[in-house]
Amino acid sequence: MGRAFVFVILGGGVAAGYAAHEFVKRGVSHGELCIISEEPVAPYERPALSKGYLLPEDPARLPAFHCCVGSNEERLTPKWYKENGIELVLGTRVKSADVRRKTLLTATGETITYKILIVATGARALKLEEFGVSGSDAESVCYLRDLADANRLVNVMQSSGGGNAVVIGGGYIGMECAASLVIGKINVTMVFPEAHCMARLFTPKIASFYEEFYRSKGVKFVKGTVLTSFDFDSNDKMTAVNLRDGTKLPADMVIVGIGIRPNTSLFEGQLTLEKGGIKVNGQMQSSNSSVYAVGDVATFPVKIFGETRRLEHVDSARKSARHAVAAIMEPEKTTEFDYLPFFYSRVFTLSWQFYGDSTGDVVHFGDFLGNSFGAYWVNKGHVVGSFLEGGTKEEYQAIAKITRLKPAIEDLSDLETQGLGFALTLSDKPEPSEAVVVSSGSGSTLATEKPLHVWHATAGVILAASIAAFAYWYGRRRRRW
Repeated sequence: MGRAFVFVILGGGVAAGYAAHEFVKRGVSHGELCIISEEPVAPYERPALSKGYLLPEDPARLPAFHCCVGSNEERLTPKWYKENGIELVLGTRVKSADVRRKTLLTATGETITYKILIVATGARALKLEEFGVSGSDAESVCYLRDLADANRLVNVMQSSGGGNAVVIGGGYIGMECAASLVIGKINVTMVFPEAHCMARLFTPKIASFYEEFYRSKGVKFVKGTVLTSFDFDSNDKMTAVNLRDGTKLPADMVIVGIGIRPNTSLFEGQLTLEKGGIKVNGQMQSSNSSVYAVGDVATFPVKIFGETRRLEHVDSARKSARHAVAAIMEPEKTTEFDYLPFFYSRVFTLSWQFYGDSTGDVVHFGDFLGNSFGAYWVNKGHVVGSFLEGGTKEEYQAIAKITRLKPAIEDLSDLETQGLGFALTLSDKPEPSEAVVVSSGSGSTLATEKPLHVWHATAGVILAASIAAFAYWYGRRRRRW
């Protein structure tokens, strides 16, 4: 028993939905495309689970957040897939893959063959057991990675109203879930081993602002330690959690957000892996020419930094999926993926965006006592990263643009003085290509670049004329031979 398709997308997350949308835009024929997903629903916008699904009032629910509403495009309901001739194979686990034979074997014993495979398997949540802590199977211990997790978490929250929740982890999931718990009138304590929240991205100063804001909402923080065990009463109801530093915290429920691990096991030994993911080139193509990888599972070249990275964020999933489909359908017209790393979050009344890389010297700016502030990261004399809280659309676009431009900075204190104005002023200038030195307007200088399209056009004419002259000479000489 088996089925055959030209294109198969393995995985049913955000990347799968955006890839399907791109296939349709580029004219995929009915019956050529199949999506295989372990989840029983069509691809949806996963960020909605932590940002809207857990809210006590007017919560997000399907079909409202099917792809591609996250980028303000049409909503891809199951009806959309049917109308476009795309086969949805839902609630189905693939237990093995053979990239040489181009076949996938499902847990039900069905064989599905393909000509081109897009791996969009994403990642799974790390479990407490992987750190030597048992108890993840307890009814009140929750993770948040998919719709089933979200439904379970909502049920536990509803039965814990007015009670105590302990959030393990200070990253995206921890911060966003903590906000939803507070809004749901549950007492929250966050526990993480780092010195401050969002340690992979936030500076201590930035983190301090958010932690103080959370404290104003009633959230408590216990830092520099980890969970070691749970306490249960005689009815197996959770009563407390124990931490490595000896602290015991009352707990009716626990949310665990301690990281993720890419789902690569089906392809180990068959595809080249790097930095935890499937290594791909600038077309999102793996070491096997018929297999592409996108989203959390892909390790791809980040051109702006000249190195390969694996990025865990919805924006990367959306854009890498679209790029892979473009490369598949129109390879001769598709350049290499040129992605600017982008991360964002929205909690309570706060909203921030970050672009680029958080390495090098940090220059903070703005009002940290209010709600509009930011930072630049300067590495080897160039801006490589930008962060902004409470910005407008135009301001976020400005910090994104200057991060891609990577202007040279000679005076960090001057950059601090200019603050957001630096990005706004520079972003108004035409996009550059050749370095020149210009005034920043306050005495210091910065290196931008001057447009090269005129030179390129002139060089092109000269090159074309040279080729034509050579062809004429070569043709005459051949006739003499």
